[in-house]
Amino acid sequence: MKHLVAFILTMFFLTTSFAQNGAKKKLEFDKTKPSYEVEATCGNCMYKMEGKGCNLAIKFKGKNYFVDGTNIDDHGDAHDKEGFCNAIKKAKVQGSIVGDRFLVTYFELIKIE
Repeated sequence: MKHLVAFILTMFFLTTSFAQNGAKKKLEFDKTKPSYEVEATCGNCMYKMEGKGCNLAIKFKGKNYFVDGTNIDDHGDAHDKEGFCNAIKKAKVQGSIVGDRFLVTYFELIKIE
């Protein structure tokens, strides 16, 4: 019986210690940094970029970049008729190019009226 209790407690602590932190870093606008108006869409579906699955991408200064710092599903259903896999949208972003990707520190879709 002691071994069973020890096993259960060990498994509980291992499970909780390796659990992922579900808190996402909030992307906040920084008045001291430049912002850019870009096209945003699914890089795989709309820009025909190579990669697995559907991934958020932007067109920045004439070149396509996959985005890090926010996810395609953070902005609605990508496969909806107006989602990123079916439409190119305008977005206001802040961030920088890191390697061959764009690391966003702020991302906001621009609503077209």
